[in-house]
Order: sequence, then structure tokens, then C-alpha cells
Amino acid sequence: MDGTSSAQQSIHWDGAVNAWKIAGDVYRMGRHEWVTEAGWQQMYDDGVRTVIDLRASRERRQRDTDPEVPDEVKARIDVVHCPTEDPDHGRFGELFGPYLRDPAQYGDYLQLFGGKIAAVFKAIAASPGKVVVHCSAGRDRSGMIALMLQRLAGVEDQEILAGYELAARGINERHRTHGAPHAHDPYLPDDQLEAVLAERLASLRGFLSSVDVAGFLAANGVSAREISALRTKLAERAGSAANMQD
Repeated sequence: MDGTSSAQQSIHWDGAVNAWKIAGDVYRMGRHEWVTEAGWQQMYDDGVRTVIDLRASRERRQRDTDPEVPDEVKARIDVVHCPTEDPDHGRFGELFGPYLRDPAQYGDYLQLFGGKIAAVFKAIAASPGKVVVHCSAGRDRSGMIALMLQRLAGVEDQEILAGYELAARGINERHRTHGAPHAHDPYLPDDQLEAVLAERLASLRGFLSSVDVAGFLAANGVSAREISALRTKLAERAGSAANMQD
């Protein structure tokens, strides 16, 4: 499938953090609470009709520093809660620590939460218009979904690796300018960041060499029709309109 050249396109919606085009009509970013009223309008004007929130319920809250956005502005875009994990699962802490934060953990994550992750792909396939998937930082949960979608879209591994690196650098820069929300994921100066990235990119290469996305989805209840719908949504369309009508 053609259309890999724009997979790393940075997206500028006011307030959005780590916002990137995955492929076709699907995008990723960090917390939707960071997006301002103007940003929600920009998302709508760009054709976004669904935001899929991958976070656990306990993470979905407004912070004092988040912008106020009128309900009627958000109402035009459907926010779907589709968590990829159960942080209360007995093996969660053993396998992932406080949260998923390393591609070395992706294989175990898929195995433990296959049904939940498959539900995200079902939601994307069923969504009208353009779709944004997001977690908290916009790096690992959304990054794992993004790389699986990119595999379906035929994106080369090197570009997938570049996308992970962009997201990792993006949230690290956010931590530099706004402070890290907790001690588990602090801002890393350049030398430390480069060392961490080298390890995580090596782990990601290993994961990419072993994952069969279509096989995983089929084994977890995503139908052939839904996988076809995903590929259609991920396809680049020459001359497609930037805006959509209701």
C-alpha cells in the first residue's frame, strides 16, 4: 500500500502535545485535555470526528493547568473511552512497573491485554471521519497502536522507528518546558535521552521483527471486514478534502 511518506507529519492543533499523523485518516497525540478550545475547533475543521482515549479510568481527569473548553465545542467530536489495559491486573506491576514505557514490554502487553487492544482497532474501524488515538504522554500506548496501524498501512520499519523517536523526544521536550508529572518519567538531558533511546529503539526493532499485526487482530476477534476497513482508513487519498460535513 502506498502512502508512507506522510506518516511522520507533525499536526498543529492548539494545545495538542505530541500530535502526529499515523497514516491516512488516523492521528495520535497526548492527553486530549491539553487541547484548547481553538484546538478542538481546528481538529473539527480538519475532519476529526472521533477521539479514542486509551487511558485507564483513573487517568481521565481535568488538571488545574488544563484549558477550559466549553462542552458544546467538544460535543461535535465523539470521545470514546477504550482503555488498552487494566492497571489492577495482578501481573501489571510485575511486567510493566508503574506503566508501559518501553517497547521491550510491548510483547507482554499484547499477550496480557489482547482483547482490550483489539477493541481499539474495532473502534477505529467503526469510527466515522478522521480519528485521533491518545494516551497520556503520546508515546507508548498510542505509539504501540500507531506502529501496529502503520504495519497494516505498509509503512517501512525505519519510518516506524523514526515515529517512536519523534514521540519520545516530543514528550521529553514537554517535560523540559512544563515539568514532568511524576518521578517515574523525568526530563532527560541530551546524553541520557540518547542512551535511553538507543536501548528502546533496539527493543522496538526486536518487537517489529516478531509481531504479526493482522494475525494478532484476527486471533483477538477483529473480523476480516474490520481489518479491511482499517486499511481503507489508513490509505492516503490524493486530493482528499481537508474538511468534512456533518
